[in-house]
Amino acid sequence: MDELNRRKALISGGALGALGALGMAAPAQARALWTWSPQGSVAGTGTGNDPRWIWDPEADPVVAALFERGEVGRVNELLKTWTTNGQPLPDGLPADLRDFIEHARRLPSWADQGKLDQNFDFNTRRGLYLGVLYAMASGMMSTVIPREARAVYYSYGGSHMKDRISETAKLGYDIGTRDAYRPDGEMIVTCVKTRLTHAGVRQLLPQSSDWNQVAPEDIPISQADIMVTWHSLATTVRKELGEWEVPIEPVDDAAYLHSWQVTGHMLGVRDEYIPASWSEADKQSAQDLDPILAPTPEGKELADILLNLGSELDGTVLSKPLLSAFTRYTLGDRIADWLGIEREPVFSPLVETLWIPFVRAREFGLYFPGSDETYYLFEELIRQIVLLYLSEADYPISIEIPQTNR
Repeated sequence: MDELNRRKALISGGALGALGALGMAAPAQARALWTWSPQGSVAGTGTGNDPRWIWDPEADPVVAALFERGEVGRVNELLKTWTTNGQPLPDGLPADLRDFIEHARRLPSWADQGKLDQNFDFNTRRGLYLGVLYAMASGMMSTVIPREARAVYYSYGGSHMKDRISETAKLGYDIGTRDAYRPDGEMIVTCVKTRLTHAGVRQLLPQSSDWNQVAPEDIPISQADIMVTWHSLATTVRKELGEWEVPIEPVDDAAYLHSWQVTGHMLGVRDEYIPASWSEADKQSAQDLDPILAPTPEGKELADILLNLGSELDGTVLSKPLLSAFTRYTLGDRIADWLGIEREPVFSPLVETLWIPFVRAREFGLYFPGSDETYYLFEELIRQIVLLYLSEADYPISIEIPQTNR
């Protein structure tokens, strides 16, 4: 059996979740041993197997079967009508897919709706900062995460970046909405559809000769890769808020963490890999995210695309220099240099000088009656305009299983 068929067999056979014990048998992919303890997870226990060798043994065989039966396009059309968490699934779905979704849409037993509701309250007051960081820190950081950058670039999303970004933006938007995980919300739907998308990429990307030439792994988007992205979002944003001296009450800090813990679970990550506290998240990030950041040709091109999309959205000649300056400010000189983002002679000093005073002034404004609602309504308007632009008026955004590579 040739290499491509071997990979396809692993995926279609549902063996992806059983490879943890085989991790050390692949010298070409040898990296530092996984040492983060599952005792620091929300589960409090676990196997300790390296998540770099675990994928999604529930979603992967189901999606592989959809491809084998030629049902992906029909399923995408049916799932467009499934938009809210408590909504019944549409008629006509294949039985194996319906069974998977019904199981995958259940919240974990440890989910705390009180904390999830509190996260919305936190977002009403700090949504501007979160949105800026999701875009300029997390979004741009993804381009220097080599496995993620290559997976995006050589998959369908790499040649349809507005689609790719709109789907990612929807996840970042939905997690902060009112009733995100309640029946009227959309976050469960977004997470389950994202799981199906990841499974589709795992099915298709090993068939890409371009990806195979540059990727050290046989199968993309392992559980470790998902947690790397988790840290580039949750852990990185929380660190930056601290750098900006944004005061965060303990109840908000716990709620923000919990929302991302639940999200990790709903994206198919095993509970033994989801940190139970911010201190444990920092420990895992130090092993899983920080050491792997590096430039790639694919990541550099994606970063340029992201900055140009932001420029199109703003529609002014000043926007790309401003976005570049803010990227350098949030991610630092090393990453900006990797991406070929020059220091802007005008905007870099302005951002470095004025951003923290702006944050302090905005925080002072929160003490005035009605400021929470005013800030939230203004920021919500901005978010909706961005999502509408990214979806090119195909709204609401539909997250779909890809059917081709780049």
